[in-house]
Amino acid sequence: MQLYSFFNSSTSYRVRIALALKNLDFEYQGVNIRIGAQFAAEYVAKNPNKSVPLLIDNDGTQVTQSLAILSYLDEKYPQSRLIPADLVAKTRVLEVANAIACDMHPLNNLRILGYLSKELGVSEEQKKAWYNHWVVEGFDAVEALLARYGHGRCCFGDEPTLADVCLIPQVANAQRFGCDLSAYTRILAIYQYCQTLPAFQQAAPANQPDSQ
Repeated sequence: MQLYSFFNSSTSYRVRIALALKNLDFEYQGVNIRIGAQFAAEYVAKNPNKSVPLLIDNDGTQVTQSLAILSYLDEKYPQSRLIPADLVAKTRVLEVANAIACDMHPLNNLRILGYLSKELGVSEEQKKAWYNHWVVEGFDAVEALLARYGHGRCCFGDEPTLADVCLIPQVANAQRFGCDLSAYTRILAIYQYCQTLPAFQQAAPANQPDSQ
């Protein structure tokens, strides 16, 4: 199994967490999206999205898009399930995961921030304001959902689910951008707990081969 990843990519981070939780070995293939390695013809031939992550399974199956990869892994390798079988439990997990993956991350990823700067001439101060605005919008919703339905040390219980897999990288990104997250007590408690788990430590950006 191969994972094409960038150490600071939150979508790659999600997949690395899932692989670690499921105890799946993989070969790390670094793709430096800061210098445009994702646009190389050889890589685009594998991943027309021109992004990371890309998973290539041992049988040659190729999957792009982090949520598709996570769903694929959960179906094919059902140990440490990320998406519960129970309908209501699954729905709650997907609510939080999608609030992050669909409402927050797309507005604040590297491509969007780069377009704001390079094409629209937005200043660094304005770009930070943009980033912080969508962090607040998104985490306000996530914190409310967790207050209403969450329980246990993770988002929904004491074992990580897809919700945690999406949440932890998004918190890490917000912290890296200097956002004030002190109002999100439930989110921060989950983040701090997950930092103690070996799978999350293994998947952390600082522990990836391309982090230097």
